[in-house]
Amino acid sequence: MAIVKAISYWLPDERLTNADIVTKHPDWTVDKISNKTGIYERRIADADTFVSDLAVSAAEKLFTEYGIERSSIDFLLLCTQSPDYFLPTTACIVQDRLGLPKNTGALDFNLGCSGYIYGLGLAKGLIASNSAKNILLITAETYSKFIHPDDRSNLTLFGDAATASLISNDGEGLLLNEFVYGTDGSGANNLIVNNGGIKNRHRQGHTIKNEEDQYVSNDDFLYMNGPEIFKFTAENVPILVENVLTKNHLSLKDINLFIFHQANKFMLDYIRKKIGIDQDLFFYFLGECGNTVSSTIPIAMYEALKQNKINNNDKILLAGFGVGYSWGGCVVTKINY
Repeated sequence: MAIVKAISYWLPDERLTNADIVTKHPDWTVDKISNKTGIYERRIADADTFVSDLAVSAAEKLFTEYGIERSSIDFLLLCTQSPDYFLPTTACIVQDRLGLPKNTGALDFNLGCSGYIYGLGLAKGLIASNSAKNILLITAETYSKFIHPDDRSNLTLFGDAATASLISNDGEGLLLNEFVYGTDGSGANNLIVNNGGIKNRHRQGHTIKNEEDQYVSNDDFLYMNGPEIFKFTAENVPILVENVLTKNHLSLKDINLFIFHQANKFMLDYIRKKIGIDQDLFFYFLGECGNTVSSTIPIAMYEALKQNKINNNDKILLAGFGVGYSWGGCVVTKINY
């Protein structure tokens, strides 16, 4: 079996509040932003803080918070789309900075909002194949560095963060049950940073504006086609939930809590109502940190546990979805001996 034994998270100090955004974009209001997104502030990594820094801070917090011996870690998985370098692997840098044993496996994997689910699945596979017993799964992202300062839509949504989880082959915690995954690469261009990689290596995009002289896009920065992303989510997430329930031989009424990727409150409310999930069973936590991409689900899990929303034998359905397009879901069961 594979069990999530511990979760911690780390947020950078700098804050971007709704009031800060309105100062630059006075045609919006603080209430308009919060009512639509459910977000009041985002944490932003400063110019000298990168994914490796956030990852190390989250892991150190995990070790301290739960009294975990770093010598017990035998595999490190790092989910990020904003690595420090093309190469070497950021996980290798983090392994060294954390002082993890040199017989620890370490790798990066590039996924966004579904990344934590995929990481849990990879960790379960490593345990099932007897390749590892204690996996440190880190999600870390600095999407703020991809956002153009005039892109008010994305500025309202995304924040930076890192989380660290310990997945082990025994003990108490959240038992990982069955997983469902999905991919539709035809939607890749709807959420993309076009320049900077090997295909379009040079960053020389020009800014496109609409007839009202408002920012539309720049290929050097994050582009999101909001209507298409919403359409993808509305069509695929209800199917994902149905498939996760079927694979785990459960029905909607068997789930005690639903924790989805915290994209924005408008989208979450729409999905919740479409699926028919009671609001009391649907967990939200994005107001104080924004959409932190691969970190939203573990942050919400941490807060749900802290708020005693998860009790012994409860079944929690996790669902991640977004950039790629990529989606994944699973059920976890709280077990205490």
